[in-house]
This record gives sequence, structure tokens and C-alpha cells, in this order.
Amino acid sequence: MPCTEGTAAAGAVLLFDQIGSTNTFAREVIVNGRLPLINDGRIVVIAADAQVAGRGRLDHTWVSQPGESFTVSFAIAVPRTVASDATVNGWLQMIAGLSTLDALCAVVCTDGDDARQTHRDSASFDGVCGGEENQIAEGVCACTASESDALQLKWPNDIFCDGKKLGGILAEMVTLPNDPQSVAIVFGIGLNLCVPADRLPTAQSTSLQLHYQLPGTFDDLRDAIAARIAQSLRARIAGFCDNPHRCAVSLREETQSVCWTLGHEVEAHFTDGSTLRGKALALNEDASLTMQTADGNTHVVRTADVGVLVS
Repeated sequence: MPCTEGTAAAGAVLLFDQIGSTNTFAREVIVNGRLPLINDGRIVVIAADAQVAGRGRLDHTWVSQPGESFTVSFAIAVPRTVASDATVNGWLQMIAGLSTLDALCAVVCTDGDDARQTHRDSASFDGVCGGEENQIAEGVCACTASESDALQLKWPNDIFCDGKKLGGILAEMVTLPNDPQSVAIVFGIGLNLCVPADRLPTAQSTSLQLHYQLPGTFDDLRDAIAARIAQSLRARIAGFCDNPHRCAVSLREETQSVCWTLGHEVEAHFTDGSTLRGKALALNEDASLTMQTADGNTHVVRTADVGVLVS
């Protein structure tokens, strides 16, 4: 497996031909101190050609084959005060989704392609709201394509393309053994990049090559996406941790502009086994979602409580 190039934001890159789960490996080596993380903004990237015991929310499995799927985890240390603040910590999950859109759009959206358009001016993007020191390099943009191929977020943890699931994100908090003031957040990101249509897991899923003409080899594509996710995550999280409540305002506006969920009928599957079906009405200040059930009542659901949101 070739070295992931361009991950200047990464403190280390660990590459495997095959692994059980990149998130499980990250958790284990962080907890036992074999992978030391400090709160300096650097990201550890753990990638695998094949993953045989990948995990999603509610312990859903994700098995990938070489040359088909993006299976990469990104670990970063953040202040414990931010990660434990329920009024803002839901935005960490959203930041991972936005960073994934940043990376995908930088790879598949090309200048002069009228079918693809950015939902913001990338030259004015400032990471989250942190000023020039947190700017993403020009050309890294979250974009929507033509209506039929739009890249969007499905609250709270899925990446959608053309209204179907392209991938998902599993965020986990891990205690740092030697730093009580910080915790590690591990973002496991799985994306269908080159999965043949007849091997997609469900009729509601899709793969990137079915919508875009992808550049280069699979390894080139995976490495470019990983590098840009790391770059975007580092800038976005730095800006967020500097002033999480102020940044939550701009994150809410940005997420709303690419949120597939709003306006759709959805069913929330909670971690306690219960479900709730209704229309997604609003994305709230704390990254929670307001749903309205058939009886007209509204309910607030939070990222920490929802295992899966299905349409």
C-alpha cells in the first residue's frame, strides 16, 4: 500500500494491507499508550486496504475489499472541556462530515464543470470561523453537484450522493492515559469509492464512481481524499476549539446548506432500542435535530442518543 502523500496535517500515518477495524485499532493503541497523542492539532491517520470487522453505529458491520472502499480513521486530541460540553460537542461529528465533503468535492469537482457548483466561495472559507490561521487551502471546498449527484450530509453521520448512502462516520471519544485535560476523538470514515453496482450492500447505497469520472488510480484517489480530510479536520477543529460557541453558529448555517435530512420523513433508531418516526424540521444550536411526529408533537433528538437515522 503506497504511503498517503500530502498529509502535512498528520502527525503519523499508519498503513495496513488488512485490519479488523481501523477505529478499534486506534482506540487500543491510544489507550495503552503505544500511540501517544498530544493536544497540538496534529492528526494520526490509520488506513487499510481491506477491513474485515469494521464497525458503524449500533455495531453495524462494514466489510471492505481492496480497491473498492475508503476505510480510514483520523485521531486528534481536543480539550476535555469541549468534548464534554453537551451544548457544543455534537458539532464535532458534523465537522467530520463537512471535512469529508471538503475532501470529496476537492477531488471530484473540477473548474469549468457547469454541472458542479460550490455552496460557498472556497477562497473566503476560514476553517470554521477562526481567521486566516485556520484557512483551508484554496480549492478545498464543500460542494453540491447537479441536483441528481449532490454530495450532502445525512444527519448525524452519513455521507449521501444522489439521495443514497455513500458512506458513514463513526466518532468515538477515547481517554488519553497521560493527559487528563484532553481526550482523543477518533473519526472512522468509510466511503464507497469504486464498489460495483451489483455489490452494493443495499438498494439505498451508492458508490462514487457511479456518479463521477474519478481521477487516477484507486490508491491515488484514496490518498488524496485522506490528505484533504486531515487538512480540513485540523483547520476546522482548531477553529472550533478556540471558540466553540461562536463557531457553532457558522457551523449550523453551513451544515443546513448541505443537510439532506431536513424536510424528509425519517426514523430515528435510538441506542436504547426505541424508535421515533417523523419529519425532520430543524437543525438546532447544539447540533441536535427537531422532528415532528404524525400527531403534531415535536421532539429533539441528539447525536449521542441516535444510533441510526433511516429514511
